[in-house]
Amino acid sequence: MVKIKPFKGIRPPAPLAKEVASRPYDVLNSAEAKAEAGEKSLLHIIKPEIDFDPIIDEHSAEAYDRAVANFKRWKSNGWLVQDNEEHYYVYAQTMGGRTQYGLVAACHFQDYADGKIKKHELTRPDKEEDRMIHVRNQNANIEPVFFAYPADREMDALIRHVVESQTPEYDFTADGDGFGHKFWVIDHPDTIARITEIFSKIPALYVADGHHRTAAAARVGAEKKEALLRSGGTYTGNEEFNYFLAVIFPDDQLRIIDYNRVVKDLNGLTPARLVAALEKDFVVTPKGTAVHKPARLHDFSMYLAGQWYDLQARPGTYDDNDPIGVLDVTILSNLVLDKLLGIKDLRTDKRIDFVGGIRGLQELADRVDSGEMAVAFALYPVSMKQLIDIADTGNIMPPKTTWFEPKLRSGLVIHSLDE
Repeated sequence: MVKIKPFKGIRPPAPLAKEVASRPYDVLNSAEAKAEAGEKSLLHIIKPEIDFDPIIDEHSAEAYDRAVANFKRWKSNGWLVQDNEEHYYVYAQTMGGRTQYGLVAACHFQDYADGKIKKHELTRPDKEEDRMIHVRNQNANIEPVFFAYPADREMDALIRHVVESQTPEYDFTADGDGFGHKFWVIDHPDTIARITEIFSKIPALYVADGHHRTAAAARVGAEKKEALLRSGGTYTGNEEFNYFLAVIFPDDQLRIIDYNRVVKDLNGLTPARLVAALEKDFVVTPKGTAVHKPARLHDFSMYLAGQWYDLQARPGTYDDNDPIGVLDVTILSNLVLDKLLGIKDLRTDKRIDFVGGIRGLQELADRVDSGEMAVAFALYPVSMKQLIDIADTGNIMPPKTTWFEPKLRSGLVIHSLDE
């Protein structure tokens, strides 16, 4: 069973919410962030390298120091203000006419250590260390992680009551993508207590997006626990540093979109020889020049030499009883990327890149047509059931399997590790 708590959120005054809120640190490169960041944008705190001209290394001491200075300045300017009381919050996102409602809460690092907060991806030590430095330096979780929980009818009713009975604290449509964001403060003591109690009976949370932030936050919590014990202090497990910031959505409201692959060369094959080689494991059907989208599980699209193809995996090339073997990313990796194109490690091979489905399949064709890439593959999206099955069995998905959209907006609320 998991442990969550309300907290004293640090957040922008309502009139400034849209100006302060930003896209997450890991969906923008530094140049994009610099172009997008307004005066009050949280990007100056989560991507502080953009404050320098020219842009400096995001992992430099100067960048980390600027992040701390900016966070202090945002608070001194009144662009971020801490609530006086502990609250839970509701965060709603709307994309394409569909809205999902998440609970903003503080989660306990021990649940991650004990496997009650379940992951489905491996983390990279360098990225984990980078996030740890930010959390240590700021003594705060500046950006939330994105969790799912098994949908609960009473929680659905509690969230619905808050949404229907209260005016949202924030309500804006983000520029650029047009996604809607609403935010409510839960301040009724009985509701807060009941939410904590409900989650004490929920067996597990699932990391949807933010594996590196989750791992980093948990490690900082463990570090602070050890430091307290070494100093002779009394550790209760309820200290604020034990907790980190998350937005937790019921699993039945979430949708995963496709996460596609582009490869720089054909490993010595000609386009014709690649198509011929594919026919051993796939039914290959040319589809012409119009964008072709996979229609079902084990169905792939390939863009090669100006033409789209449908690739239907032949029976016997996958195992629907294996939670990893059933995944289309596994099928593509084993039968195409490794077997034919010589890509052994998706995490380190520089010949492959990954394109979130939010960019559309035309992005794949454009990157091949430009000459930057030689071939592109589009996949059918993973389901939430597949993600949960893999996490529950202790398995790990191949890299770059899931893409959740819309992304959480950063800056709507921050969690301090201080009491």
